[in-house]
Amino acid sequence: MVAGVVVLLPDGEPHSDRGPSRRALALAQPLGRALARAGGPHGLVVHPVRYRSRGWNGSDARLAADASSAVDEVVRRYGDVPVCLAGHGFGGRAALHAADHPAVGAVLALAPWLPGARDAAVAPEPVKQLVGRQVLIVHGTNDRRTEPDLSFRLAERAKKVNRNICRFEVHTDGNALRQHHAEVLALATDFVLGSLSPHPYSRPVADALAAPPPLGLRMPLAAGFGRSLRP
Repeated sequence: MVAGVVVLLPDGEPHSDRGPSRRALALAQPLGRALARAGGPHGLVVHPVRYRSRGWNGSDARLAADASSAVDEVVRRYGDVPVCLAGHGFGGRAALHAADHPAVGAVLALAPWLPGARDAAVAPEPVKQLVGRQVLIVHGTNDRRTEPDLSFRLAERAKKVNRNICRFEVHTDGNALRQHHAEVLALATDFVLGSLSPHPYSRPVADALAAPPPLGLRMPLAAGFGRSLRP
């Protein structure tokens, strides 16, 4: 019996009408496998999304629309089950945007791509849709593709309307979060299980959610995070 679903959202591009990127889909697979392996005993399944096209494309926000459509399909297929949107890069941005779907209870955004000062004509990213959701943002401090400070500022604004948000910083890591890959997967798994199943959050995640800003929004991801949770 399915008790919860993770909608897995690959990365995308700012502007493109090309079909979905095979590379982005492949890069999302390790996270999907880790979540499926850990969540299986708890009745959790992973639903990867294949976008209609890989571009966000300005106000069209196509990837967010595809994320919402994927949640609609989950509801049709599995009924009233809790859903976590999990994405990297533009997939992280899509996860944050599509959180207004009533079936969504949690959002995991890894290195989310967000518009910054160079995009002055773009309205600030919305945060009201995150009210009532459990939210985890993870960002490498050496990310050169998506700006870590932008995800911090978004988390800061979101924390004012939703206390159930935290953000972890992966020191010295880049956009792909490869240097501390095992720790990032362990953190993501801990958050998803704690959000969609009776499994409790680990102490670091629980502390980050409870901590006032900026502490809970600049939590360092400790080396060996996954190993430290094992009995």
